[in-house]
Amino acid sequence: MKKKEVPQDKSNLESANFRELCYAVDDNGEYTTENSTGWEPKTVALNNAIEEIKERIADAKRRVIAGETSPIEYYMELHKMDVGILASYVGFWQWKVKRHFKPSVFKKLSDKTLNKYAEVFEISIEELKSMGR
Repeated sequence: MKKKEVPQDKSNLESANFRELCYAVDDNGEYTTENSTGWEPKTVALNNAIEEIKERIADAKRRVIAGETSPIEYYMELHKMDVGILASYVGFWQWKVKRHFKPSVFKKLSDKTLNKYAEVFEISIEELKSMGR
């Protein structure tokens, strides 16, 4: 796109006084950079993604309170991780992390194991166990 055509739509970037760096073609046909305040389709997609993340966090919290999953799943969602990422951070196989989602298994985890999760989530073991209540 040409430098003059770089979108300057209203977005969260603009309200936070940020700009996104975009590549564009100048009047000489050379690639250059131009700041953009946002592009409506991109803003809509980003807002939809953020809403989905918020819903997943709320669902995980509801499931922890209902005794259907462990706080590990809630904190994983809160930190925008998936099982694969969390497993790599704590050094466990994915199947083992999924097993730790079971409340009955979570209750039996050692402090050493809980500490691995707590360190990844940057919270204490007590916060992990109580889910910040």
